[in-house]
Amino acid sequence: MELIRRNGVELTLAGARVVLEAAVEHAQSLGLKMVVAVADSGGWLVALFRMDGAKLTSVDIAMNKAFTAAGTRKPTHEYAEIGGAGGAAFGIHASNQGRFTVFGGGVPIFVDGQCIGAVGCSGGSAEEDRMVAEAGIAALLRCA
Repeated sequence: MELIRRNGVELTLAGARVVLEAAVEHAQSLGLKMVVAVADSGGWLVALFRMDGAKLTSVDIAMNKAFTAAGTRKPTHEYAEIGGAGGAAFGIHASNQGRFTVFGGGVPIFVDGQCIGAVGCSGGSAEEDRMVAEAGIAALLRCA
């Protein structure tokens, strides 16, 4: 039985900044004004960037998407069908003080098979938010 885990992989602030910069660059290339949130493996906020003109309401949404993706180790879009009306997990969006997100834009970050955090984006469609989050993660993995 493993009592202590050693030498785990951890997302740093410098790594979160790489994610933010690449995600913002991708959002700009799409003509979007977004909020990008990067959380650690426990879903706690590490870094956040609100682009000029991004909606104020997108701040909480981006943070909640990152929280959900980190906590479940799954992209938030995977909950769209099962979390919607009539779905097997309908009502899950009300869990975790209403922070659980059931639409796209939250993506976990995996390194060496371990979830080290997540990215949440808000400001575009669910698919655009997801693409921007994935662009940020791709940049991190290229640099790491």
